[in-house]
This record gives sequence, structure tokens and C-alpha cells, in this order.
Amino acid sequence: MKQKTHKTGLAYAAQMPMRHLIDDNHMLLAVLTRFGISLGFGEATVADVCKSSGVHADTFLAIANFMSGYPADIKNADVATMMKYLRDAHHYFLDYVAPNRRRDLLQAICSADGSRMSLAIIKFYNDFINEIRRHMEYENDVVFNYVQALIDGRDPGDFSIDDFSDKHAPMHSKLSELKELLVCHFTAERGCVDMLNSFLFNLVTFEYDLKMHCALEDSLFIPMIRALEAEGIRNVTIDSRSPLDDNGDVSLTNREQEIISCIAQGMSNKEIAEKLFLSVHTVATHRRNICSKLNLHSASALAVYGIMHGFV
Repeated sequence: MKQKTHKTGLAYAAQMPMRHLIDDNHMLLAVLTRFGISLGFGEATVADVCKSSGVHADTFLAIANFMSGYPADIKNADVATMMKYLRDAHHYFLDYVAPNRRRDLLQAICSADGSRMSLAIIKFYNDFINEIRRHMEYENDVVFNYVQALIDGRDPGDFSIDDFSDKHAPMHSKLSELKELLVCHFTAERGCVDMLNSFLFNLVTFEYDLKMHCALEDSLFIPMIRALEAEGIRNVTIDSRSPLDDNGDVSLTNREQEIISCIAQGMSNKEIAEKLFLSVHTVATHRRNICSKLNLHSASALAVYGIMHGFV
């Protein structure tokens, strides 16, 4: 007999038939698409479907559980798989959903009375799509490249995931406003009512999907990257074999020298972050690295070091 996960409250597990997950939450169809998982899997389990599709099962389960309101375990999730999922979601939103909803909106209002109002509505929608495009391209080009550097063990630069987290905001609010404008203030021509209602129905799905996407980044992706950053710090071993400069002193980057200069001037991490346009988390990470390199752990000692070496 088919298991009713939504009634028993059971989180999804690897040995559950994949079809039960879809029965429980039809929104997971979009998740399958973004993972590149084809339909037609019959009674195959989540583990078997993921294996045949080349998908990391624990990452899929973390996302599926989160999207369905169940506890999401990211302990064994794979960062690279999570990042690919998010990148493919961006492609889905920008190249499929957004243009299709725009087409539907045009059909629903193009013949309505008051072309000025119709043009204003289309402009509102276009501006919204441009906004989420900038948001998602920033993630693709900046955030994901930073994460890939962490995964590869390369120098990720001065960026940190908190630089992204501090500015990360939900993107769906303008869709709520568009819905409000159309429902409460726009009267469609008689022949367009069905098309407008169909557009609004799809708009609600688009809004919910975007809302959950942003929440997933906040609740799963960002904590995973913070753990990856912490792991990178723990794996840095700095001792007497640290690189030395031409004078035989421990080699510090330009950014580390700037931070020592700020410390010597009595500035707090928050003040340093504001001065250098960094996050407080990034400044704290630099300070930990500096202390490890120099084996100096107090602000006063770092200040003296900075003065001795001309950083102030």
C-alpha cells in the first residue's frame, strides 16, 4: 500500500519510491527537472533513480525534504551538487519560466482598454525580471566561482559567503505586488478574463518557487559554505615553514598588512570591515590567519608588530 508521507510526517529517505515524493508534493517536479532526472521511473527508489541519473542522493534528499517542509539534513550533502542545482534553477527561472510568464501576461492584457496601463504593467514585469537576472548572474559569476575555488583548494580571495548572505534578500515580493495590481486594480476585457486568471495562477506558482529558492539558499547552501570555509581554516597549518619575505620575515599579503595597520590604529573588526569594504566575517578570518602566521594573538602585540614593520 502506498505510504502517505504527508500524513505520517516521515521525512523522505533513500529507500522510498520516488513516485511517493511526487505524490506528496507536486512542486518536486521542478526539483527533478533541475537535477536532470527524467520521469518514467516507475516504483524505483530515490537511491536507484539518483544513481541512474548520476545525482548525489543525499543532496537531492536534503533539497526535497526542505522543499516539502521536512527536516533537511545537509551533513552528507555535496557542495558541488548543491551549487549545480542552484545554477540550473537560475537557468530554469531566467530562460524558461520568466519568458513564458511574460508571454502569458502580454496575451492577457495586450488588448485591454488603456494601453498606457498595459505598458506600465509590462514595464513593471520587465524591470522585475532584470532585477532577478542581475541577482542570479551575480551568484553564478561571483558566489559560485568563490565556492569552486574553495572546493578546488585555490585562493578564493577576500570574498566570503557572509558578503553574499548580508545582501541576500528574497526576490519574490514584486510578484506579490504585480498580483495585487492585477487582482485589485486591473479590469480585463471579457475575452481575456480566462487568460488573465490563468496567468495569475501560474504567477502564484512562480512566486512560491522563487520564495523557496531563496529560502533554500539561506537555510542549506549558505550554512554548507560556512562549514566549507571553516574546514579550510582548520586545514591551514602555518608554522616555522611559513613563506618568508626577502627580509626573512613571515610573508603577509597586502590585505593582511592593511588589517594589521587598522588594528594598530585601535579599530574594531566592524570598523575595519567598513573601511576596507569587507564583511566582519572576512575581517575575522584574516585576523585568525594573521595570528596563526605570526603566533601573535593579542591586538596590542599585532599593533606593535605593525609599527615595527612600517605598516602604520
